[in-house]
Amino acid sequence: MKLRNTLQTKYLILIVCAMLILPIAFPLASMVVYMPAIIVQHNDMDVYDSEEVETEWHEKAKELDRLTDAETVTALKETTNKIKESTVFWIDENGKTRYISDNTADIPEYWTPAYTVSFMKQSYGGDPFTVVSFIGEEENNGFIVLQIDRKYMDYPIQQLEYYFEIIYIVVVGLLLLLFIALSWLFFRSIRKRIVRLQTSMDVEDQRIPDKVTVGEIDEVGELEVSFNKMIERLEASRLREQEEEELRKELIANLSHDLRTPLATIRAHAYTLKNENISSDGQKSIEIIDKKIDHLHTLIENLLSYTLLTSGKYTYKPQNVDVNRVIRLSLTAWYPIFEKEQFTVDIDLFEETVFWKMDPNWFERILDNLFQNVVRHAKSGKHIKILCEGNSIYIMDKGPGMKNKSEQEGVGIGLSIIDLMTKEMNITWNIETSGGGTTICLTKEYD
Repeated sequence: MKLRNTLQTKYLILIVCAMLILPIAFPLASMVVYMPAIIVQHNDMDVYDSEEVETEWHEKAKELDRLTDAETVTALKETTNKIKESTVFWIDENGKTRYISDNTADIPEYWTPAYTVSFMKQSYGGDPFTVVSFIGEEENNGFIVLQIDRKYMDYPIQQLEYYFEIIYIVVVGLLLLLFIALSWLFFRSIRKRIVRLQTSMDVEDQRIPDKVTVGEIDEVGELEVSFNKMIERLEASRLREQEEEELRKELIANLSHDLRTPLATIRAHAYTLKNENISSDGQKSIEIIDKKIDHLHTLIENLLSYTLLTSGKYTYKPQNVDVNRVIRLSLTAWYPIFEKEQFTVDIDLFEETVFWKMDPNWFERILDNLFQNVVRHAKSGKHIKILCEGNSIYIMDKGPGMKNKSEQEGVGIGLSIIDLMTKEMNITWNIETSGGGTTICLTKEYD
């Protein structure tokens, strides 16, 4: 990745631009303020230089002491003709107003010392621009006053200096807003891409996330590329896992089928030997072989059933089933075994006919596995009870409990089959076990 494409470079550029805001703001504000004024200066607007006007007015005042009153008025009129935006008035040595170029001006007929001082104070540096000159060389000859609106006295560029501070603040404020907007857009783009990655990774049910669209080639872009590569590896791994799982299931199914034939042959020969005239020790050995064959046969059946269930190939046909009837059928098959093992069987079925929507063959397989566990692991208690009440079935024994080791303890495939079948038929089940026995409860959830 090139250095200029990195987020670090872009962010540094953004910071440098922020640092240059003030240095740029000064000339930019000056251009905004003065450029219009410079353009206006080239128009035909009449403007007068304050120093030049003041000098000429003082020179004119010195010459007026040699003129008659009529000539003085004429000289003053020349000024108003030359500077049309001006107002001129003449006050003699007695404080009487002798001439006013603008009759609308608020000028008193007689000037008192107090009024004169007040006028001087208000006019100094104010608007309009005011020049007061004594006539001649003596201060007791009266004085003449020239007033011009300030907008005609200064150049447009000077007129706008008052607004420079405001315009400067506005320009700097706009530049700051521009920096904030660019920063927000910069981080918003990064956040949007990161959130998109987070959304893609936030999946449920162990589903592999979808790939993301790679944007700019920067740090986040490289992260998106790496994320997509990871997704590809996960998909390839998931595909290999599925293929291996299918192969494993197929191998187990084939192996289970293949083991049945030699197992049946061994059982047949064991039965033949059992009918032969052999010693008591031989008979005991044959009985042990027969039990182990039964155990192995059960393991093979469970293994095959578990493989078919997990691969979705175990036939499931739900229907409304009389629960009492299925329990009786299952107990009928198991009662001789309980009797042989000297179990006390206590049966308390539903008082009324209860129907559950389920597969009767699956439910009978569940009961077979549970009864088989009782015979194998709880035979020392010599007791089994089947209690039906509410919408639950309780199977209780008085064995040593499931926490204790058993001679015929398996790998738990039978319980795994029960778990898969009960979930499919919407039946919940739980186990409570202790040293005094085990209780398994099957509860039907209403469909």
